[in-house]
Amino acid sequence: MNLETNYMGIPLANPLIPSASPMTGDLDSIRRLEDAGAAAIVLPSLFEEQLRHDAEELVHHLDHATDSYGEALTYFPANDEFAIGPEEYLKHVDEAKRATRIPVIASLNGSTTGGWTDYAREMEKAGADAIELNIYRIAADIDVSGPDVEQSYIDILSAVRSAVNIPVAVKLGPYFSSMANMAKRLDDAGADALVLFNRFYQPDIDLEVIEVVPNVVLSNSHEMRLPLRWIAILHGRIQASLAATTGVHTANDAIKMTMAGADAIQIASALLRRGSRAITEILDGMRQWMEENEYESLEQMKGSLSQKSCPDPSAFERANYMRALQRYI
Repeated sequence: MNLETNYMGIPLANPLIPSASPMTGDLDSIRRLEDAGAAAIVLPSLFEEQLRHDAEELVHHLDHATDSYGEALTYFPANDEFAIGPEEYLKHVDEAKRATRIPVIASLNGSTTGGWTDYAREMEKAGADAIELNIYRIAADIDVSGPDVEQSYIDILSAVRSAVNIPVAVKLGPYFSSMANMAKRLDDAGADALVLFNRFYQPDIDLEVIEVVPNVVLSNSHEMRLPLRWIAILHGRIQASLAATTGVHTANDAIKMTMAGADAIQIASALLRRGSRAITEILDGMRQWMEENEYESLEQMKGSLSQKSCPDPSAFERANYMRALQRYI
């Protein structure tokens, strides 16, 4: 079975890419992922806060919050909670490239335009094959309008796109008033790929110590429905590649994403639960299913169940919504 695909103009042996996580932050782990069949890797994110502040700036924000109310301190990361700094990150890019034969995608995580372009250039110089912009922004400012939020995504992409020659992907969440239009705008602004979707982790409150605490919950296969729907809607309507992320744990999940139109499939939770063998298991399952169903290549089935031929995706989704409610017993 031919599982080859093309992502952002980069030929891949198969669609499976370990996404940014602790699994890609260690060279030995990266080698194991490659041996298991990973077609490329996304390195852990370098955070905007690591680029735009020195220690005094972050401490200022922490102190300001503490002056307001002590519990707020737990919303902000301490300096020593970042795994590595900017210089160490560039070294990791270089070492990952030397340690593996598969494409290495660097990741920048932030929410504003400042400070990204210089480090994007440095990532390219360090050997990154592409850059993934992980734009993680909760639009919580009541004085910032929806159009302003959307424009900030375009501005970030445009700044980085103009600074590098390697492909640039944008990882974003689904919470836009018009997701389809936002995808088109990012495509028009030069995004080589859209990674759908970012998971917005929700904090919890620890009643024992009266603190806000991080609460990372790994995904499950049910969560793939949202990216599945939007990949099916966008396939064939924009030029950018489409990468699915969130909820892919099994071969069946990966096959569904491919049929919806995904060019690549990023996984993290499956790896954190089962280790690198999850990649081998998914690839073996995909090959078996394709053989049983007489598919010779991934390209043959890619987008076969997308909405590319549907003249009115909104009406199609409305009809499916009505049918689902009428059939539920």
